Amino acid sequence: MQKRTVLVAMSGGVDSSVAAALLVEQGHRVIGVTMKTFCYSEIEGAGKTCCGLEGIMDARNVAERLGIPHYVFDVEKEFNRDVIDDFVSEYAQGRTPNPCVRCNGNTKFRDLLKRGALLGCDAIATGHYARMGRTPEGEPVLMRGVDRNKDQAYFLWGLPRELLPQLMFPLGELTKPEVREQARMLGLVTAEKPESQEICFVPSGNYVDVLEQRLSSDHPALSPGRLVNAAGEVLGEHDGYARYTVGQRKGLGGGNGRRLYVLGTRPATREVVVGDWDELHRSDVKVGELNWLAGIPAVGEPVQVQIRHRAAAAPARVIGYADGLIELALEEPQRAVTPGQSAVIFQDEVVLGGGRIAA
Repeated sequence: MQKRTVLVAMSGGVDSSVAAALLVEQGHRVIGVTMKTFCYSEIEGAGKTCCGLEGIMDARNVAERLGIPHYVFDVEKEFNRDVIDDFVSEYAQGRTPNPCVRCNGNTKFRDLLKRGALLGCDAIATGHYARMGRTPEGEPVLMRGVDRNKDQAYFLWGLPRELLPQLMFPLGELTKPEVREQARMLGLVTAEKPESQEICFVPSGNYVDVLEQRLSSDHPALSPGRLVNAAGEVLGEHDGYARYTVGQRKGLGGGNGRRLYVLGTRPATREVVVGDWDELHRSDVKVGELNWLAGIPAVGEPVQVQIRHRAAAAPARVIGYADGLIELALEEPQRAVTPGQSAVIFQDEVVLGGGRIAA
């Protein structure tokens, strides 16, 4: 294996810690870096999240253990602009964003590459469970991680294609239990550290807290409106459409004697549309803001599409392209196809590309 100078993003968790350790073991020159993404004093509890103050200290401890330098990059301005502002804007428009995808595609990897070059690095590595592969022509491609329970290729579709030759994912061939065991054997302080489940800038676990801080109290997204069915019949009242996402059942009241689910929102009229379980399923999806990492599939070509992180990739076929969108027909109807969420298009193990669900 070619020895490289690798900048490793270290969040202070076990995955990025072991990624750095494996690269050191392989003989690469490794530099660790933690990205400071927000002002901890303004977000209660943020110091304990990934990339928070606790994460920085744990990353530094691991770097010292491995004998590698460690830096902290302040990307607060970029993170606010690219991730938090977008997060608030999407909810204000009745969509459900995926901030981790936005961070990877617009802040994390671009900034790592730029600043890494100043440190003499020719490669970037993270603790994502994904792999890099090659086409028969030798072109680099992004692939799924071996551990399907942890596979994180879904979060990486937004990466600039030109970055692919410089990316390394040391955990791509490992399972989570194997990573934990590696950390224990190395005596890393992060070996038993629990996984961070919350969005880093939403330590409370309630994203509405961020919306209430960033939007006016009388913003339409946080103001009461009508709860209606698909035919427009009024069934009740809600307390702000930004508090609801497609597939949600909680917070809809008694449902008039039956279970109701959120089918969508209508920001223009401040309505939340609800319906039965069967109405929640869709047989096609339109995806915009497309980013292609490999070949663009032709009309009629079979692919697989993953419409949310915990969902399996579903067989689909390309119907067509129009107005910057790709339309896919799903072989079997999928539950809770949610505008604003990512749809990632695969050909077996390879990530062809992805985008945001438009409709």
